Amino acid sequence: MQTRQELLAPCGLYCGVCSILMAYRDKNEKFKDRLSTVYDCSPDEIVCEGCLSEVRFRYCETCSIRVCAMEKGYEGCHQCDQFPCSMIENFPMPLGKKVILRAIPAWRELGTEKWIQEEEKRYRCPHCGYELFRGARRCRSCKETVDPD
Repeated sequence: MQTRQELLAPCGLYCGVCSILMAYRDKNEKFKDRLSTVYDCSPDEIVCEGCLSEVRFRYCETCSIRVCAMEKGYEGCHQCDQFPCSMIENFPMPLGKKVILRAIPAWRELGTEKWIQEEEKRYRCPHCGYELFRGARRCRSCKETVDPD
């Protein structure tokens, strides 16, 4: 497996399972429309190729956690002995904070490659194997209830 560095969000919110990235990648206009109401933006603003890419969603573009890790020369918060810091404690999205607090210790323990494999496995429907996004409550394929977070 080749690691796609641009998907390694320093905060631990692995971009490979991000709804914004998936909607943009798949050119899923219906999903982009729905996400635009959640994020209070236009569907055309639902664009991202990963936190560390040149094409970032507007919230990721201004992320203080990403900037902090880059300034410290860290790949991510898993390398910082100040985790969880005030930026994590005050993360504005409760689900995101919950995932960060789960993901960073796992990233530390498993290392990057294994952590990515576990994140990608976690976000597969246990009923049909369909790819899920972070925050999904129902599989888009089989419609079964899921809770990967």
